[in-house]
Amino acid sequence: MLGLSQQQMADLIGVTYQQAHKYERGINRISAGRLHEISLVLGVPVGYFFEGLESQRSPELSARQRMCLELARNFAAIQNEKHQEALSQMARALAAEA
Repeated sequence: MLGLSQQQMADLIGVTYQQAHKYERGINRISAGRLHEISLVLGVPVGYFFEGLESQRSPELSARQRMCLELARNFAAIQNEKHQEALSQMARALAAEA
């Protein structure tokens, strides 16, 4: 964003590289207050982060799509890599039964 590396961005907004990475990837949500702080540090209006969204209406998601998104978000929120691997193995085993 704006030609900055993730480390430079993290330093500017006062968070760790890992946190900046999670913000950029959408793993962690950014609060409205934090978004405002980021806009001030970068010298851009808050609306900068939403440019182009009005014209890109998201189609309605099916119940199955919503469930898949929820599953992906919950999986990403699991901090323990062993737990992630166990869940992944279980999903592979269940899929193999189908």
